[in-house]
Amino acid sequence: MKYNYEYEIKYQEVDGQKKLRLYNLENYLLEVAGTVADDLGFGIKVLHPMGITWILTHLSVIMYELPTHCEKIRFETWIESNLHMLSTRDYRIYSGDKLIGICKSVWAVLDLQKREIVNCFDLPIFHDCVDGEFLNIDRLRMSAVTNPTGVATHKIVYSDIDYNGHCNSCRYLQAMTDAYLPDYYGKTVRLDINYTKEAMLGETTEIHYQVLPDGVQYQQKNEGAQTCCSCKITILDPA
Repeated sequence: MKYNYEYEIKYQEVDGQKKLRLYNLENYLLEVAGTVADDLGFGIKVLHPMGITWILTHLSVIMYELPTHCEKIRFETWIESNLHMLSTRDYRIYSGDKLIGICKSVWAVLDLQKREIVNCFDLPIFHDCVDGEFLNIDRLRMSAVTNPTGVATHKIVYSDIDYNGHCNSCRYLQAMTDAYLPDYYGKTVRLDINYTKEAMLGETTEIHYQVLPDGVQYQQKNEGAQTCCSCKITILDPA
């Protein structure tokens, strides 16, 4: 089963180039995933009273072009699989009838008290929801940033914290692109993010970034030098 949701890009979601910011794009992807989960009966409104919640663990997005303000974009989405404690949800992104992007996201269910991943896909609410279509985006394996071009700091503050009590997924990307942003305008851009550890209110994180010939790679670490988030922005058709 495929689901479609349309949104109009707001002025405050675009940058100085009048293009949708990557972290605002991610926010739309999360909004769509949450809406589908709610419509199918296993969204946060159902899971939270059970003491569990959805968390994003991996995101791969390829954008052939980025929309601008007042442009209407449509997200076609479906559940590829619910396997091995992970749910894979895919997207095609359209402006009108034009395909402007594709995305693969991987989700897990977190026990809110133990702060551990749990397997709950045997529950009846998850039956008969898998479409099964495979979207061909290979998963990028990211190594540690060992020779950073620069290091920035970001303290996790009130506005970073989400409904689950930890740093919102999009806020990591916002902090990383604030530290350094490659010039991907007018080009095909790929975004890959791995979320590995929660960052909590009051923590000061370090963002290590390395500028590469095809883009930039990031590694955001907590005060214990543990990686919370790894990310790479790749320009697929560099000039």
